[in-house]
Amino acid sequence: RGALAFAGSWAAFEAAVGAVAAGQCRDHVAHSPCVSVAKLVEHTGWRPRYTAVGAVVESVRWMLARGVLGTIGARYLVGFSWEVAVVIGSLLTVTGPTVVLPLIRHVRPAGRVGTIAKWEGITIDPIGAILAVLVLESVVLIEESGGGEIGNVVGHLLEGIAFEIIVGLGVAVLAAALLIFLLRRRLVPDWLQNPIALMVVVAAFALANTLQEEAGLLEATLLGIFMANQPYVSVRRIVEFKEDLRVLLISLLFIMLSARLELSALDVMLAPGPLLFLGGLILIVRPLATWLSSLGTTLDGKEIVFLSWLAPRGIVAAAVASLFSFRLAEFYPGQAEAIVPVVFLVIVGTVAVYGLTISPLARWLGLAAPDPQGVLFVGAHGWAQRMAEKLKDLGFPVLLIDANAGNIRRARQRGLDAQRANVLAEGIKDDLDLSGVGRMLAMTPNDEVNALAALHFGEVFEGDEVYQLPMRAEASGRLEGEIPRHLRGRPLFDGEATYDDIEDAVEAGAEVHAIPIHEDRTIADLELDFDGFLPLFVARGHELRVVADEHRPALLAGDVVLALTRTPPAEPAPSAGTESLASGDGATEPVRA
Repeated sequence: RGALAFAGSWAAFEAAVGAVAAGQCRDHVAHSPCVSVAKLVEHTGWRPRYTAVGAVVESVRWMLARGVLGTIGARYLVGFSWEVAVVIGSLLTVTGPTVVLPLIRHVRPAGRVGTIAKWEGITIDPIGAILAVLVLESVVLIEESGGGEIGNVVGHLLEGIAFEIIVGLGVAVLAAALLIFLLRRRLVPDWLQNPIALMVVVAAFALANTLQEEAGLLEATLLGIFMANQPYVSVRRIVEFKEDLRVLLISLLFIMLSARLELSALDVMLAPGPLLFLGGLILIVRPLATWLSSLGTTLDGKEIVFLSWLAPRGIVAAAVASLFSFRLAEFYPGQAEAIVPVVFLVIVGTVAVYGLTISPLARWLGLAAPDPQGVLFVGAHGWAQRMAEKLKDLGFPVLLIDANAGNIRRARQRGLDAQRANVLAEGIKDDLDLSGVGRMLAMTPNDEVNALAALHFGEVFEGDEVYQLPMRAEASGRLEGEIPRHLRGRPLFDGEATYDDIEDAVEAGAEVHAIPIHEDRTIADLELDFDGFLPLFVARGHELRVVADEHRPALLAGDVVLALTRTPPAEPAPSAGTESLASGDGATEPVRA
């Protein structure tokens, strides 16, 4: 009841009870089986602002605003007739998720803008393609009927949309049911899962397109949504295969489509009209459409600016442009030849402009770190918390995850950002806010869990920024049961200190110390000064280096070394070459000046 009294403002509740108590309350509510959105709706009358349908409606509104403005630009800047301009405008409403998603993965924007941009591309992709095809069919219908009546055109659109949805949804459900049946009954051996899944996807796509033109794209999207969210079988292997196949096929398709362009297409692409059209799409249409679509939302100015500068066109526009040019050549022979060059100009121009500038823009807006130096700790036990605390004191973002509620509670009491989660859960990578985080350290007591976590997060971080504690079998020289190196992360610290070794050192009195360096030195020099010295991290300004793979970086004046050591040796008598510095824990540590 006390929490409900502050339901209008979490900040007010946090100020009233304190940050620690509020964090514990949030964690309790988030993991309580007695709390759900359905119960909140039932007992308080609250309604979420976003629903699945609402998100699609907002995407369609966004898309229609761009289509109308794009149509006007194609009419007056490029010189197309209204009929062809409407087709171009509908075609260029589609932002390419095949381009947006890699950009989002590269930039890693903070907060919700990355999610909004991702789902804009995913939802608009099939809807926009279907809209473009329906607009094309309507234009063709008007020309074939010698003008036609508006009622016939509207009726054709409504009929086409209805059949698209019915066919796409029906075939997607049947294909998903077939795949789930085959995989759950284990009728397909593991090594044939990928080709069988590809066969079903292609067959379902062809069937949907046969029953209703261009329904295959909607069917394939719905099939992916169904398979990704069903709880019956694991599709991880199929997803990995799909990612490799996507990169290969899209690369080949772009080459094949662009190879069809004649050199004379450059005359069209480099003419003043198409170049002004491209500039208008980037500088006017996208920002204006974003602003109109954000009315009534909680997006702030920085988020609107970021989304205004992220609308690259992708493979759907390139592939469909060739089809549209062929279909319109009978009615508009002169203009149809210019459709493909203009669309390719927009694709190349938007990808180049947004791709080269979105990362600097995100950093300037404060929505992304220029070089994320934060650390994700998998395992929030005692000495992992001490490491994270020292890194946080040095100004580096840290995030700890653990399935143990007690560890998470104690980490939050230390003021650390911690989240209770299963590192091997399917959606963990999407649930975590990894803005500012650039590396992962797997430090649980279980070697196999550490290896699986490294494999899991290898899709998020660069391979050389995924670490785990050395395995016990490897450290002891035993080869039986050892996990191959390509299936685990880089070995942390000296490459030999296992979880048990560090635990024993901590029980023997070792602590995590921050040691400032005042002259160029080596880690071997520090080993002579400190008892039981284990180097962990080297902080150099705003850059953090993890000591790993037995690689010991040279130390420069101004660096700070984080190390696990026992009580430092007694302070020597003051001399001209030595000064005493206080560590972050209050202990006195001698460091040569």
